Amino acid sequence: MTKKGTIAIEARGVSKNYGTTQALKSANFQAESGKVTVLFGENGAGKSTMMKILAGIEQPTSGEVYVFGEKVSINSPVEAQALGITIIHQELSLCPNLSVRDNIFMGRKNSKRGFINYAHEEEVTRQVLKQLEEIIDPKTKVENLRLGLQQIVEIARALTINSKVLIMDEPTSGVDVRTRHEVLHLLADLHAEGLTILLTTHDLNGLAAHLPRLVCLNKRVIADGNPREVLTPSVLEATYGAPMEVLEHGGMPLVVDHGRVQMRGEGK
Repeated sequence: MTKKGTIAIEARGVSKNYGTTQALKSANFQAESGKVTVLFGENGAGKSTMMKILAGIEQPTSGEVYVFGEKVSINSPVEAQALGITIIHQELSLCPNLSVRDNIFMGRKNSKRGFINYAHEEEVTRQVLKQLEEIIDPKTKVENLRLGLQQIVEIARALTINSKVLIMDEPTSGVDVRTRHEVLHLLADLHAEGLTILLTTHDLNGLAAHLPRLVCLNKRVIADGNPREVLTPSVLEATYGAPMEVLEHGGMPLVVDHGRVQMRGEGK
């Protein structure tokens, strides 16, 4: 993993237009190496667009992208992967009828003289799952795993290709409380190992409030800091266009939306 304290990935003055619609407007954003950074905002605020630009799925209309200090042009996910950037979409890209092992190594050249070393693939799969503190039989079909474990398989695949920056789009969308806690635990473990993690979320109370750095996006960055600094009534009203109350619960901010607690998935 890379040294903490350096900037792993950065967008400078990035704009993105879709015809007459402007998704991003001269946005400046950076993520420190080995840290977890959360992007949140209303639908249409540009957070998914920013992640897609950093992952090579979309290209900016204007502006520059830097990876570990070097200006780059990322024209495809393959080019992003070569730079150590992997994205895990909200809709997981696994093949449910294939095994965990086959999903992790899918699409890779891993044969010698036309023969695939399945024993080696299984050993690598076991080791990376152990690193993630999960015991899953590599031969298990993905369709037999609950959603939280399927996310683990996606992350395991990213780790086996030596990803330095992991982008996760809405990792807790539509999941139960157990899976949400597992995601938080996993993010802490990956952070401890020095992986740079970027994620988008609508889950302010269940996820964002528990993580060290939040970036509020509304076509450009309008707030950047820890949960207490960012989850404030003024920032939230500027973001969502409606007054919101922020209480304190267990030493953390708790967002209340129109008289009810803002739970995961609300406000989409």
